[in-house]
Amino acid sequence: MTKSIQWKLVIMFVLLVISVMIVMGTYLLNSITNFYHEEFIDQMDRVFQKEDFHLAAATANTLEEKLKLFIGQLGIDSYRDYYILNSLGGYMTGSRQPTVNLEPTPNIISAMAGQIGKEVTPNDDYIDYAVPIFFENSQGNVKYVIYIRDTKEELKSMTSEINFIIISALFFGLMISIGLGFLLSNTITTPIAVLTRKAEKMAAGDFEHTIEVKSKDEIGKLTNAFNNMAAALKKNLEKIASEKNKMEAIFLHMTDGIMAFNLEGAIIHINLAAKRMLGFKEDRTIHFDDYFKKVDASITLGDLIYLDHTNTLERQLEINGLHLKAFFVTFKLEQNKPGGVVVVLQDVTEQQKLEGVRREFVANVSHELKTPLTSIKSYAETLLGGALDDRETATHFLNVINNESDRMTRLVRDLLVLSRLDYEQTEWKKALFSLPLLIEEVTEKLSLSAKSRNHRLTFALTNETPEIYADRDKIEQVLMNIVSNAIKYTPEGGEISIFAGCIYNEVYIKIKDNGIGIPKADLSRIFERFYRVDKARSRELGGTGLGLAIAREIVTAHDGTIDINSEQDQGTEIVIKIPAPAQ
Repeated sequence: MTKSIQWKLVIMFVLLVISVMIVMGTYLLNSITNFYHEEFIDQMDRVFQKEDFHLAAATANTLEEKLKLFIGQLGIDSYRDYYILNSLGGYMTGSRQPTVNLEPTPNIISAMAGQIGKEVTPNDDYIDYAVPIFFENSQGNVKYVIYIRDTKEELKSMTSEINFIIISALFFGLMISIGLGFLLSNTITTPIAVLTRKAEKMAAGDFEHTIEVKSKDEIGKLTNAFNNMAAALKKNLEKIASEKNKMEAIFLHMTDGIMAFNLEGAIIHINLAAKRMLGFKEDRTIHFDDYFKKVDASITLGDLIYLDHTNTLERQLEINGLHLKAFFVTFKLEQNKPGGVVVVLQDVTEQQKLEGVRREFVANVSHELKTPLTSIKSYAETLLGGALDDRETATHFLNVINNESDRMTRLVRDLLVLSRLDYEQTEWKKALFSLPLLIEEVTEKLSLSAKSRNHRLTFALTNETPEIYADRDKIEQVLMNIVSNAIKYTPEGGEISIFAGCIYNEVYIKIKDNGIGIPKADLSRIFERFYRVDKARSRELGGTGLGLAIAREIVTAHDGTIDINSEQDQGTEIVIKIPAPAQ
């Protein structure tokens, strides 16, 4: 309860009133006591310094008779008495018989020594005054002592009344101070309570409501400042949340993997791409040194913590069959203190594969060109060496040179076709045409080649097929390549069937043979450039290894698909699908 500002203010008011009343009461009581003491001494001095009691003081009785004349001026009453003492302080007579023997007080002792005793001791329960009476015509010899003693009953009564008044005033002052304290504290604590509730709502994310300003004092200014702060905080939080959402969306969907580690090596952030690359589950716990030691990255957290954040360390990793390029960089906190390490992972598996394909492609082109060039050179050198004189030999050599030149021409032509397709430099001459008529023409052109190997080449239309919008010459090139391959790689007496039709919004062409087929291990690479299942036989049949690659590029350029199904020694089936024009 005492932790509340309201109660603290009330207690402060109460303590203030008590302190003021104690100080004022103490000062008042001390002032009255001092006044009473001073008034007593002044009253005695006025009588004994004005009147001469020495000449008339022949005896104690005559001294008492004279003293009775000043009873009123001396204030002799029920609480103040006079006594006449001998030179030794013994009682002789007085206004009242003392109940006990009068002890010699310091003032009595002073009077017995010949001096007026009027010292006041505030803590005593009495106040006294002693006057020495000397022998007549005697210097310094005390005959009697007039002793006035006040029991302070009047002072005690006065102080009791004053104490009662002070206590009563203190009680009413406390009541008033408590009331005023609550009233004043409410004017302070009520706005503070409103601000507190608003702050709690702000902590929970509610920035919608503003606080009504009811005054123009410091509380009102504080309320205005709080409202302005809430509006600015809402704006800044919205901006921060927007930026945070953007960054989270970027990190979540970016193709590069992002990992962040703190100074202890514990992971504090990892995006989906990094989890996919590393094969992590959601609840996987990762420690920097342990993990990168496991994958042989040759790097520790200590190598990076004090690395300049503008510098980056790079490592090549192979994880779960993926080739990853990892970049390590530190990030800083306030006052340029290191905060941890960020790891960026790039999946370069496809680039590695493409680089391998590129190297293989260059090697294949070199090999494919080297073989005919070697043949041409060797036969030309033989002719130049004297074989020209033998017409039959020369004719045979020139035929070989011609065939090898044709082979190189086909190879270069196919490479140029692929190059134009890759760089989208091919001029497409698309138009509507009948696919069945085109297939019939291809079948007719290749019928002689099929008959030469005793093949049965047939074409069948499964249903009504609409005209397609495509480049007729390029589609014909695709069909010629595929059907020619079927004729080449089907043993004599084989059967090659061509089907065409329309399913949903696609026109399809199916070429099926019962040839040598393709092993399953080679199916995934059959459309790669220069890839041959049987390299020696392919070259013997005059193939360049680019026909199927060209066919796939052409079909893909028409937004179509080409699929192949085959089993070794069971034949091959190739299906081409091209979108039909919208009706």
